[in-house]
Amino acid sequence: MPNPRLASRYAKSLIDLAIEKGQLETVYNDMLFLQSVCSSSREFVNLLKSPIIKADKKEKVLNAVTDGKISGITSSFNRLLVVKGRENILVEIIPAFIQQYKKHKGIYTIKLTTAIPISDDVKTSILEKVKNSTVMQNIELNTEVNENLIGGFVLEAAGQLVDASIAYDLNTVKKQFQNNDFIYKIR
Repeated sequence: MPNPRLASRYAKSLIDLAIEKGQLETVYNDMLFLQSVCSSSREFVNLLKSPIIKADKKEKVLNAVTDGKISGITSSFNRLLVVKGRENILVEIIPAFIQQYKKHKGIYTIKLTTAIPISDDVKTSILEKVKNSTVMQNIELNTEVNENLIGGFVLEAAGQLVDASIAYDLNTVKKQFQNNDFIYKIR
């Protein structure tokens, strides 16, 4: 069962320890590595979540996968999770850690969805406009292509949505015709 509060607490503890030891960037890279392992191997995630497999076997597999690829702090953290019987929430701790890291560093994640792939010049132009019109200065841009937009873009940033797509405009016009807004305005 997902437990985001518990995952957030463990992530906060790991961030605090990494800051204290001066290894925040190293641990962040370790978390990115673990995230890629979890996203590429469903079997690994199932192993961690399995109540049937014993803790010592989980620890051996975890060590085999991460041996020489993560720092001592992250390795010790993983061992602690296994000892405490919390290895099943490692998959939840990783995104919680990454989110808290970005918050600590002041990094904002922006999602830009367009109908066609856009050039780097357009991406740079959009980033500059966002930086000039908001307090966001350190931005990580994620792009996605969705042909259903027909044209334009959808920008999601800091809990706000800017929908400047043709599909949105067409849906707005469709709703106006369904509500007969034009007939009422003529009379």
